[in-house]
Amino acid sequence: MTVTAPNSRVVPRAVAASPTRPRRPKPPAARRGDAKVAWLLVTPAIVGFVAFYGFPLVRGIYLSFTEFHVLTPPKWVGLANYRELFGDEVFWHSLWLTVYFVLLQVVIGTVVSLAIAAVLHRLTRSALIRGVILLPYLISNVIAALVWQWMLDPQLGIVNVALKSLTGDTIQFFGSSGWAIPTLAAISIWKWMGYFAILIFAGLQTIPPTIYEAGRVDGASEPQMFFRITMPLLRPILVMVVVLSVINSFQVFDIVQITTQGGPANASNVLQMYIFNKAFGQFDFGYAATMSLALLVVLAGITFLQLRLTRADQSDLS
Repeated sequence: MTVTAPNSRVVPRAVAASPTRPRRPKPPAARRGDAKVAWLLVTPAIVGFVAFYGFPLVRGIYLSFTEFHVLTPPKWVGLANYRELFGDEVFWHSLWLTVYFVLLQVVIGTVVSLAIAAVLHRLTRSALIRGVILLPYLISNVIAALVWQWMLDPQLGIVNVALKSLTGDTIQFFGSSGWAIPTLAAISIWKWMGYFAILIFAGLQTIPPTIYEAGRVDGASEPQMFFRITMPLLRPILVMVVVLSVINSFQVFDIVQITTQGGPANASNVLQMYIFNKAFGQFDFGYAATMSLALLVVLAGITFLQLRLTRADQSDLS
């Protein structure tokens, strides 16, 4: 649109904006300066990773092919340790006990954490209640194991005192082969459920409320919305919780060492306990390194399968 001035000269009402100039790339000297700063910042993390993870891993792989008893230099034996591993009945028994422990903790622990997170999300968002739920996670594993050992003592433990007053009998929680692993799993679930519940609670807060409103308009009930809306949208968080729980469960050691020490009669001799006894009890570090490497392969394979089967990198929110 134009306007006509008194001298009949046409003046444009708006002047076209000049095109924006493309941003000039940084000169090579500036990019080199940024790279130096970046390498300087990540160097401590790289040094720590190499010193505490990389070198021990390479050293452990080497020792798994040797016979090493600390006081003598390592002696190369090739695949002898691996052949012994495949024929070691105690190893396979310990691996089965570890898998049993993992299944109990992962399945029951995830369900309990999910229920706690759903209650927190629907009923209350108090920071105090979240802090109380997270409190067991902040307690040392050794302290938690000692407290539960006292509480479950067959003579003076408060749990058995209550059971005796109700049923007239007590339970050997740590002294029975049938109760040892479930009891250890229950302690571990109590220890970690608050941490996993907070993670799931954070994932619940990312789900838009409009999705639930649309579900109510369509006549969906609360259970239907939970299984058809909440669970699919929580998949990335649940996968992370399950992966962390599996890795943590396979590495269980401290609560077993404090409470049962692998007993009774190897009923709770989980794989980490067996590795510890081989290394620091019998000083057979070569064979212990072989079992540690086998555990690493098992964990890597399980984690890879979990991430692939559950599509952890995809979200239904997109």
